[in-house]
Amino acid sequence: MKQFKLPDVGEGLTEAEIVRWHVKAGDPVKVNQIIVEIETAKAVVELPCPFEGVVAALMADEGETVDVGRPIISVDDGTGTDPAPAPASSAAPGPAPERGQALAEDMVPAPPKEERQPVLVGYGVKMGAAKRRPRKSASTPPAGSPAPRSVQPPARQDTRPGAREDTGPFTGESAAPSVREGARENGAAGAAPASGGRVATLAKPPVRKLAKDLGVDLTTLTGSGPQGSITRDDVQSAAGAVPAPAAVRAVQAGEERIPVKGVRRATAQAMVASVFTAPHVTEFLQVDVTETMDAVGRLRRLPDFAEVKVSPLLLVAKAVLVAARRYPMINSAWDEAAQEIVVKHYVNLGIAAATPRGLLVPNVKDAHAMSLPDLARALGALAETARAGRTQPADMAGGTITITNVGVFGVDAGTPILNPGESAILAFGQVRDMPWVVDGQIVPRRVCTLALSFDHRVVDGELGSLFLRDVGAMLEDPLRMLAWN
Repeated sequence: MKQFKLPDVGEGLTEAEIVRWHVKAGDPVKVNQIIVEIETAKAVVELPCPFEGVVAALMADEGETVDVGRPIISVDDGTGTDPAPAPASSAAPGPAPERGQALAEDMVPAPPKEERQPVLVGYGVKMGAAKRRPRKSASTPPAGSPAPRSVQPPARQDTRPGAREDTGPFTGESAAPSVREGARENGAAGAAPASGGRVATLAKPPVRKLAKDLGVDLTTLTGSGPQGSITRDDVQSAAGAVPAPAAVRAVQAGEERIPVKGVRRATAQAMVASVFTAPHVTEFLQVDVTETMDAVGRLRRLPDFAEVKVSPLLLVAKAVLVAARRYPMINSAWDEAAQEIVVKHYVNLGIAAATPRGLLVPNVKDAHAMSLPDLARALGALAETARAGRTQPADMAGGTITITNVGVFGVDAGTPILNPGESAILAFGQVRDMPWVVDGQIVPRRVCTLALSFDHRVVDGELGSLFLRDVGAMLEDPLRMLAWN
């Protein structure tokens, strides 16, 4: 009997939702046969089975969110039931036989606490990390301190270190630290101090800084991390909207509640983090793209583009690639940890795509090295995969600069938010017929608005303006793409 544990199919993902099972108990399976579809914070992914045999049990239901590392399916491969593995039994305290009696290995829903990593490295609080501060002398109380009134036997009070610290807000209640800790973890009402007391909030420094930046009061949150610690997700969720208690979360007439998870949740968190981390600046430029629209028509008639879609976005993408070569800093990233700017001499061109599952930003790898026909094919494949909901996490990782085509929705311009890890994003507005001055005469021309948002830590106003001006100049006269390429 073998178990297949949910793998990390992305970059540091910690959980995924079971979307649809392709097999059921009793079905035969082969190696690399697709058995389940999962939705991560980035995409819907099909998982193949690493074993051959008969499905013994599905260990997670459709719609259930499962932590990475948890077994989701058990397959009978003809070898019989495996005993509890030695590493798992030795990783947790206590005699191994007792663990075997409590939980059979086939039914263990998650790794032992010592091995469990429910949050990204650097976030959350490890089990047992919170400790009471020892007193210098338990036998010598501070001068003038009132004597504690305890319900415990005197002998236990005298030998318990730090007994004096249990007074103050809990006057008249000298409960043992372990009792109070357990009550707090289980949300017991009796664990709350009386008015004037101070509640200890478990949160690591990065989480506290995020809460301060977002204006979130940590004392009002209930932590979802180990020992009730507050995580980044708790803070970011509270920043968007403080959820109502479960008891009053009833659906009112005319309302609908949609759970925030998967791509929608990841997008919200990424946008909040981007807005409150990178100082955004947005510049606008109206451009006469009449020549670009004529060039699109001519390209469509060329044999090299016979089987690919040619749209104005293709030439906008080419203009961005050429301008990024002229101004490499626009294609850079800010490394906060190292306090460095990372200049990337390759372009993974992201294209924002609206899908039924939410906003996705897949990118064309090494777009800078592609010919125009190859770029057209790559953009077409990217759009088709996104519409079908088959964009993989790897397709959305490593982007360096992004284009969002808001013109397809009939919008002239906007102030796009940076994709996290990038320093610039260009919004391409709708192409409209407008009066334009040409050689001193007002004539109808095809005009659009470009909006460039950039990270002002990396891109100065002059650099952003030069980049936007050059993109606009190439769209006014596509021949400049040849001259500057």
